[in-house]
Amino acid sequence: QVQLVESGGGLVQPGGSLRLSCAASGDIINLMGWYRQAPGKERELVATETLDGVTNYADSVKGRFAISRDNAKNTVYLQMNSLKPEDTAVYYCNATRIRFGVLYNYWGQGTQVTVSS
Repeated sequence: QVQLVESGGGLVQPGGSLRLSCAASGDIINLMGWYRQAPGKERELVATETLDGVTNYADSVKGRFAISRDNAKNTVYLQMNSLKPEDTAVYYCNATRIRFGVLYNYWGQGTQVTVSS
């Protein structure tokens, strides 16, 4: 079983920055990433990073957000710059392990990010 502990959400003005962190317990995680869900909308991918550093971003955050991992700490970060009101959402950490061909998917509890003046 993997547990994910998130931190770093909060209230920020438009144009500001925030950094989210997510620490995973247990074994090595193959894929780690961030998703978000705004009120009345479906959960959507923000960014992911594989164990060997391949990243993927939603078009809406490219050039503004940066995902990174510390594999020794089993931790993933999301640096969010030039934040916009439309970035307001609950951000969820996601982790996927692959063991003997089986995928195990885990979610964090979510952290609120509010971008408002």
